[in-house]
Amino acid sequence: MTLDPLVAPMTGTDHRVVGGVELDIVKAGAGRIKRVIYPVGFRWDKDMKPIIGTDRCQHTHVGFIARGHVQVRYEDGCVQDVKAPAAFVIEPGHVGWVVGNEPAVMIEIDFLGETEERLGLPGKHTHA
Repeated sequence: MTLDPLVAPMTGTDHRVVGGVELDIVKAGAGRIKRVIYPVGFRWDKDMKPIIGTDRCQHTHVGFIARGHVQVRYEDGCVQDVKAPAAFVIEPGHVGWVVGNEPAVMIEIDFLGETEERLGLPGKHTHA
C-alpha cells in the first residue's frame, strides 16, 4: 500500500497538531510555507475557538487548496467557498468548516503577523 504523498509524514518540518488540525511548517526567508490538513468534521467554533480564545479566526490564509472543500463565513454573513483545486485568500474575521467526507489539504504561505502588509491585502473582510 502506497501512502498518499499529499498527506504523508514530512521530514524537516515543524509538525504541530492544534485542535485536530495538522500543520507542517517550513521557514522560507521572512515567511513560512505550511501544509495544513483540516480533518473531516472540523469546525472553527468547536475545535479552535476554545484554544485560540477569539470568536473568529483573525489569521489571513493565502495559498492553494489541493484536496477537499472548506467554507468560511464572515461576520457580515458573507460565505466563501474554497474547493479543490483552487488558489485562495481568506481574510481575517472568519469562521470555517470542512464540507463533506474528506479532509481539506491546504498549502499556505504567510509572514506571521505581517501577511496582509507584505502581500498588500486588506486587514479585514472586504467585498472588492
